[in-house]
Amino acid sequence: MNVTAENVPVQPSIFKEYWGGLVFLIFVILGITWSLLRVLTWMGDAKQLPLSQIVVQGQLIYLSSIEVRDAVLQLGQLHSFILQDVDAIHSAIFALPWVANVEVRKQWPNTLQVNVTEYHPEAIWNGSQLLDIYGVAFSANPNDVLDQVLVSLYGPVGSEYAVLSAWREMQRILAPTKLEIVKLVLNDRRSWRMVTQDGTRIELGRDSRKERLERFVNMFDEINKVCRTIQYVDLRYDTGAAIGWKEPNVSSEE
Repeated sequence: MNVTAENVPVQPSIFKEYWGGLVFLIFVILGITWSLLRVLTWMGDAKQLPLSQIVVQGQLIYLSSIEVRDAVLQLGQLHSFILQDVDAIHSAIFALPWVANVEVRKQWPNTLQVNVTEYHPEAIWNGSQLLDIYGVAFSANPNDVLDQVLVSLYGPVGSEYAVLSAWREMQRILAPTKLEIVKLVLNDRRSWRMVTQDGTRIELGRDSRKERLERFVNMFDEINKVCRTIQYVDLRYDTGAAIGWKEPNVSSEE
């Protein structure tokens, strides 16, 4: 017996459920969109969550927290937590002479945290700048370190680390003599000259500075036997040295 399939009409309730679910989904999407827009509008309002506190951290010796805060406030009034540009604040603080590194971040809900690392001065550079322990020149005022005994180094631009390293090496070589270098110069001809704390000028020339200085150290005891004050020592020879003596102070009797 043949069975004929008849078309079964779709029940109206199925259409209602379909369209009802679609309308509900649309309303949900619209509601979420509206809520997001409200949140974004609120977040974009400069009056909402204003940054009202600046916390300065780090071991500060040459800078003060007030100087760091002033650098921030010179940019103008702080904005909201969302709108504040920390890159601009970073640049303003990093421009301070003693700042070697700075980290700026926002802490919820109203705080700006600033962590500052200062340079550690090792030498005075060309009379107007300072060198840190890594040979990086920075533009702090040498008068800020008058209470420290820093060597004065001089050299062409780009020679900062080379001169600093040379000073450290030369000071080690001079250690047996108890002489301290107070000034070291690398001139444009790449010739070396130093001055010690007793005013002695030592000419090393361009080449073999280590060997020449070691020669001076080996001669030092013999030189001292003369019992005269050295004015200069010229070591720019293959062997030996030329020595200039200071004139003794002679007081004439009447």
